[in-house]
Amino acid sequence: MRKLLFALPALFLLASCGGSSNNNAETTTEQAAAEQKGESFAIDTLTTSVDWKGAHKGGLAPRWGKIGVNLGTVSVAKDSLTGGEFLINMNSLTVDPASVTEEGKKATDLEGHLKGADFFDVAKAPTAKFVITKVEPYAATKEASLTADPNYLISGNLTLKDSTLNVTFPAKVQVTPTSVTATAKFVIDRSAWGINYKTEGSPENWMISKDVEIGLTINAKKN
Repeated sequence: MRKLLFALPALFLLASCGGSSNNNAETTTEQAAAEQKGESFAIDTLTTSVDWKGAHKGGLAPRWGKIGVNLGTVSVAKDSLTGGEFLINMNSLTVDPASVTEEGKKATDLEGHLKGADFFDVAKAPTAKFVITKVEPYAATKEASLTADPNYLISGNLTLKDSTLNVTFPAKVQVTPTSVTATAKFVIDRSAWGINYKTEGSPENWMISKDVEIGLTINAKKN
């Protein structure tokens, strides 16, 4: 099996400023993009999914859903990932109706709110972008990762609304001569991108948690 690491934008609300657990994506300032060389693999937008899960303070009233990817590619040379970039369609954000069980509340209402100015303001920022900056082997630690059996770390610049930060997270990647699959799950902090709705002041005043769990299921095919 060829060594490769593929990862997509963590997409959505994001990034923790240096959490102590592997569950949190490490976040730093924007970094230089990795040079793309070698063979190109295209994201299969029909089978690639980006899942998100958030909650009110204390884990109450969890909400979850998906967001789609417009397009993306990764490049591989000498059995190693050399770079890649991806566009995420923020207008495609959905809320799973199964996560909204309270009487009188609708998933479509929450979708509209998340797309509005309080959160992602998709009218002004219809896409998010992720550009790979670094790929390295994953070194296991005593703290368990949310990703099952990760074998690589991926770093990349995530642009959300008008902010760009670099995030690093574990991923499990499998490669064949014609395809790449990757899975990842980690926690991020939306306020790092200035998405501060209901997180003002000290933690006891927060209504909605800043932490969001991101799950990635990525499929890419050789061009």
